[in-house]
Amino acid sequence: MRNKILVDFEEGMDPPAWIDKVAPFADKVLEKLDKNDWEVSFFFCSLPFIQRLNKEYRSIDSATDILSFEEGSEYQDEEGKTVFAAGDIAICIDVFVKNALEFGVSADEELKRLIIHGLMHLSGMDHGEAHIGKDRTFEGGSEEDRKMLVLQEDFVEYFASESLIDSK
Repeated sequence: MRNKILVDFEEGMDPPAWIDKVAPFADKVLEKLDKNDWEVSFFFCSLPFIQRLNKEYRSIDSATDILSFEEGSEYQDEEGKTVFAAGDIAICIDVFVKNALEFGVSADEELKRLIIHGLMHLSGMDHGEAHIGKDRTFEGGSEEDRKMLVLQEDFVEYFASESLIDSK
């Protein structure tokens, strides 16, 4: 891997069967974003946990599917290489599975979408008030805001053949 990707899950949760596939997939996304020597952490959690994070950091007392926390600092690793500590991404398993059903996509596709989404945020991209509606169209925000979501969906399509969650 060209990047250091840490993956963990909430204490008390059973590790999802797909947890070991997250880091290699995220590294491929970072490669496509042309990001090297990055450190990113992913944390998978429950609905109550992400709701607490959302309330604490965004003053929104409801659950969400993903939160990203930018770090943006550099450090020297043990080999003297400069590493960019990009930040942390929290993903709620309960919400992304519910969203997949609501949007009529597989849990695999929705998980990939969230990983891509979080990494784009840590790359400095933002979608403002724009979002993807239930009919998979872009809604709200300006045309500029929608650029991130259009790129995100291009990435989802690009990585369609990658599989994180087995559909068995």
